[in-house]
Amino acid sequence: MSRPKQYFRAGAGAVIINQHGLVLTLERADVAGAWQLPQGGLDASEEPLPAAFREVSEETGISAADLALLDTYPEPLVYELPVRMRTEKTGRGQVQYWYLFRFSGPDGAIDALTGGEFRAWRWTTMDDLLHIALDFRLALYRKLADRFAPYLAQPKAG
Repeated sequence: MSRPKQYFRAGAGAVIINQHGLVLTLERADVAGAWQLPQGGLDASEEPLPAAFREVSEETGISAADLALLDTYPEPLVYELPVRMRTEKTGRGQVQYWYLFRFSGPDGAIDALTGGEFRAWRWTTMDDLLHIALDFRLALYRKLADRFAPYLAQPKAG
């Protein structure tokens, strides 16, 4: 079955924090300097939470055993891709379910290179992520930052 050109793909995303409240961010392999959170589309008949665990595993190598679910964004969030970035696979953008996890494993368990989608990873504040993410993701990331603020490291003063 072919997809319409103007559809929004269903997806799931993960805000993963360490014990200091820093957020795991991934640098895209295809756009140097473009950082984002783990996320991706739902497979046919897949539920959002298992999809989030699957995407995290595929994109970071992190096992579900090293993640503790702390919070869930109460409704799906949407981002729209710029026209030049739309493909038959991506459609117009994504409607995503978002989850906050605490990572309890060692940093050595993180491998963002295996899937080929990313070139690097790092721990950062959510505030810093808002300065290095692509513009079309910013409104969604600000909503996540507001909802999950009690768990997140705060930016340094100055």
